[in-house]
Amino acid sequence: MCSAEELHYPKQLLAYRDGFIVSKVMFTACELGIFDLLQESGSPLPSATIAERLHASKDGMERLLCACVGLKLLETEMSNMEACYKNTALSDTYLTKSSPKSFIPMMTYFSDKKYNYWNYLPDAVREGTSQHEKAYGIPSKHTFEVIYWEEDDILKFMRYMDSICRSCDRDVITAFDLSLFSKVCDLGGCSGVLAKQFIGVHPNSTVIIFDLPKIVQRAQKHFVSPEEHRIQFHEGDFFENPIPEADLYILAQIIHCWKDDKCLRLLTKVYNSCKSGGGVLLVESILNEDKSGPLTAQINSLNMLMHTEGKERTPSEYKKLLTAAGFSSIEVRTTGKYFDAILAIK
Repeated sequence: MCSAEELHYPKQLLAYRDGFIVSKVMFTACELGIFDLLQESGSPLPSATIAERLHASKDGMERLLCACVGLKLLETEMSNMEACYKNTALSDTYLTKSSPKSFIPMMTYFSDKKYNYWNYLPDAVREGTSQHEKAYGIPSKHTFEVIYWEEDDILKFMRYMDSICRSCDRDVITAFDLSLFSKVCDLGGCSGVLAKQFIGVHPNSTVIIFDLPKIVQRAQKHFVSPEEHRIQFHEGDFFENPIPEADLYILAQIIHCWKDDKCLRLLTKVYNSCKSGGGVLLVESILNEDKSGPLTAQINSLNMLMHTEGKERTPSEYKKLLTAAGFSSIEVRTTGKYFDAILAIK
């Protein structure tokens, strides 16, 4: 319940109002290279120096830096009566290009692709359908057909997926004891980030990434080095083509893209390819049973409405699909992070 103070001054609502501005402040600082410059400098810099080196106006840069301090993305130190700026540990770790945990590809993708796309949310809610055609000129039925994507967009999407998954894939891989599964097939494995995490935890395993030809070709060229010989590739469409034999199938952010009938079709195909004792690991943002949260999953479900025909689901909704496909011994584990895990055994 709201307190009398909150009703008198609705601070939370005002913060929500400014949410899109907060995002753009962070995106702009990333785009201009502020965090990279401050990391490379090795010492705090005044706003005039930052503006000069990044070819920006002194006034505009000072205001942006001040906002970043307010967002706790930057810190200040006083030197000769002048504020000098430095990265916080969070920015150094996630908002610099050189960091192994860099979120820069994700931030770039959100700024370039998703930020304006969400202007179509009212239409998506009224119509109950994807807004892909309005935003990108791609018919909704072709949303996942990369032949309709611009070449640069494919790589941007893969880098975005790689960066968002890198921060929490180890949690879903270790949510269950998967050591008995030596041959794994990652359906729609994209950049291979989850495959690398799996092998990092289970070094005696082999993972096959099964994805569309254009995705596989870019994964081999930009994301998976030849030295990672335990990762193999198989080109194809998992709805239309036979899928490789495996002990464990991983479907990470796949089921949430489709309506129930199409999900059941795919899960049944996976079940029929499984040996007895084999299984499937679903990696998704799972809604609470009463759909009261978490907020990440709730927003992600709206994102699925905007982009796809799918949605985020509750544990019982996933269990219903998996049971209908033939699986049993279904367990759900939440991680408290962006993705959760469901393991079902044949």
